[in-house]
Amino acid sequence: MNKQILPPSTIGILGSGQLGRMLALSARQMGYRIHVLSPDHGSPTGQIADKEYTAPYDDLDTVREFARGVDVVTYEFENVPAATAAACEEFAPLRPGAKALHIAQNRLREKQFFAANGLPVTPFAAVNSLTDLNIGLTRIGAPAILKTAASGYDGKGQQFIRQPEEAAAAWERVGKRPSILEGFVEFERELSVVAARGLDGRFAHYGVIENSHHHHILDISVAPAGLPRSVAADAIAIADTVMAALDVVGVLTVELFLLSNGRFRLNEIAPRPHNSGHLTIDACVTGQFEQQLRAVCGLPLGDTSYRQPAAMANLLGDLWAKGTPVWTAVFPHSDLHLHLYGKREARPGRKMGHLTALADSPQAAKALVQKVRNQLTGD
Repeated sequence: MNKQILPPSTIGILGSGQLGRMLALSARQMGYRIHVLSPDHGSPTGQIADKEYTAPYDDLDTVREFARGVDVVTYEFENVPAATAAACEEFAPLRPGAKALHIAQNRLREKQFFAANGLPVTPFAAVNSLTDLNIGLTRIGAPAILKTAASGYDGKGQQFIRQPEEAAAAWERVGKRPSILEGFVEFERELSVVAARGLDGRFAHYGVIENSHHHHILDISVAPAGLPRSVAADAIAIADTVMAALDVVGVLTVELFLLSNGRFRLNEIAPRPHNSGHLTIDACVTGQFEQQLRAVCGLPLGDTSYRQPAAMANLLGDLWAKGTPVWTAVFPHSDLHLHLYGKREARPGRKMGHLTALADSPQAAKALVQKVRNQLTGD
């Protein structure tokens, strides 16, 4: 039997952004101590932590010092170097484990993993040269999307190719780096399933969440997504399959495209809490960050029931363009919750916080969160 990691044990977090911050807040509430390691000082997570290690991830001496002082290590982003993960595992359990990291860090490995496990994916091809790209376009056709295999998020490292003649320019724009070509998907909706898997293999999920993006950055998430029961069940089964195949202990999110015929194409995975799951903090009995903590500490998973339908809107740095947002627009609404991430500098496109609205229907929650966000600029 695996030993439970109980308060006041110390949780180690690799990465120090808003996901680590919200995990640390949940851990603090339950009496755990927090150590965090990242290259940044005074970070969103570091502001909450008992101890903040400021070092590059490839400073393995500091990584080992960090890992010696904690009882379990988890992470808030998936681009943790393999050597860093291995150094941590010398001294403490790493959850989710190195296999999930390895797959999620590379879009080509990710798609190959999906295909090998019989999961629905778009046609894809590995691209390591302009010749590969042209061959891929001949096989897959255009339009298609060229994506760098590693280090891309929020639309970064992606080029849309409308015609084969655009191949050379697209290859230049991604920096001639190892990439993947994916067939373009005509989808009806973008969805996610945030789920957790415990040390005992138990699976729990937050249903299907509907997402809308603006300039490739998540804008609004709504739950429940309002799908037919059989369609929602298919999406949840995909998440279950992914987590079991990767032997995940922790929270993992699958991002899906829903086609007009009711079928799915699996876009990508994130082996951690997810932006679309932020609404679970206020809407669910057990939010995604407490669930991550429960899973990595070997505790029973919590109840994922929704208290009410909910909608979440990201607050990007653009809202600060005219000065501090008008926060007084938020507080008259008892069913609206403000979360700010402690970031000192607001930049366009940077995630500074989010709003979550609860209501009697997903539509009403979405309308409220959009209305209040629009009022934050004072216009």
